[in-house]
Amino acid sequence: MAKAKAPQEGAVAVAPAPEESGSIFSRLYHGNTHFQFVGHRRRWYTISSVVILIGLAALGIRGLNFGIEFKGGTSWEVTNTQLSVSQARNAVASTGVKEATVVSLGSGSSTTIEVQADLSIYPADQKSTLETKVTDALAAAAHVPANRVSLNDVGPTWGGEITTKAIQALIGFFVAILLYITLRFELKMAAAALIAVIHDILVTVGVYAIVGFEVTPATVIAILTILGYSLYDTIVVFDRVQENVKGMVNSGRMTYSDAVDASMNQVLMRSLNTSIVAIIPILSVLLIGAELLGATTLQQFGLALFIGLTTGAYSSIYIASPILAQLKEREPRYKALAERLAKSQAAEEAKAARRGAKQAPQAAAEDAGTVSEPVPASDGAQAGDGAGGVPEGERKRPKLVEPGQRSGSGSRRRQGPKRR
Repeated sequence: MAKAKAPQEGAVAVAPAPEESGSIFSRLYHGNTHFQFVGHRRRWYTISSVVILIGLAALGIRGLNFGIEFKGGTSWEVTNTQLSVSQARNAVASTGVKEATVVSLGSGSSTTIEVQADLSIYPADQKSTLETKVTDALAAAAHVPANRVSLNDVGPTWGGEITTKAIQALIGFFVAILLYITLRFELKMAAAALIAVIHDILVTVGVYAIVGFEVTPATVIAILTILGYSLYDTIVVFDRVQENVKGMVNSGRMTYSDAVDASMNQVLMRSLNTSIVAIIPILSVLLIGAELLGATTLQQFGLALFIGLTTGAYSSIYIASPILAQLKEREPRYKALAERLAKSQAAEEAKAARRGAKQAPQAAAEDAGTVSEPVPASDGAQAGDGAGGVPEGERKRPKLVEPGQRSGSGSRRRQGPKRR
């Protein structure tokens, strides 16, 4: 059996790269992925900027479709009837009321037709007349008495109070985030988390402006809920980042950005599992509760949850962590560490390149073989002659030295110490 060739002196033994066995799901489960989140941050920032800019453009052009609770107005409800949405819309249009919103709530015997319209633009006497006309028209279309049609009037003052309280709650939420994360971690982590939360709000509002979903108090509650969920996922990531920074960054083994990437890969499966488990019930609410069972109120709540949970999972991975790494890399100690590691890596690569260039000819010779070709005889030499044309009989052979005799150089073989 042929023996393995030993590496030459001075050669660098390069170990083969470890192969990542298993499927992508197995590597995600064990945290063995190596995705570059911080290195590709410009890509994530670009995607978010495009979505937010489109949403802001739609917000400026179309605005939000506020419900009656925010802008005020009048609503009529007809319960336990076979009246369809199109019939109710035609009945309201016959009274001269324009831009009325008609929805169907519930299903079967508990179906309720709800009509909303803004009559605040009319004088008080004309508004009262229109309210009576719409009530009578809906009762006639549903073939029920007029007292079966309920009338609710929401003033703009009450809607303004709801809007003010929602804004105050949002500001209080931001302050609580800033204080808690600053005390638990540090100010820059709090700033990164706050930017991610603002990102989620802008994306959610932009989607509502683009699609035209109605904004109701249920929407506000859902948005506050998803902000808390997004913050939870971000805190999980930051906690792992803090552990890796203490163990590897402070010891000088990796940069802060590398620690963030390592942390994200370690908790990526947990973030995905949490998001998927949270989104599946929301999809059930939207597809089964709202579409099949006709619960429009669930739709208003579920849409905000679905949009917010999706963008919250995205922002905790692709926005908060890269922003944190970008803020921390500007600190002098982490900046100096990154420069030192970059110089060390460049020196190692240059050294490896010089070694590779030095060993390339030798490796080529070993691959080709070390047996030399026979040298052809010179002109005038006989076929039976040796090298240089000297006859074979006249060649000098090495003289054999017998034990105890002197060699040609005068050296004597040692016989051991002489006895007296």
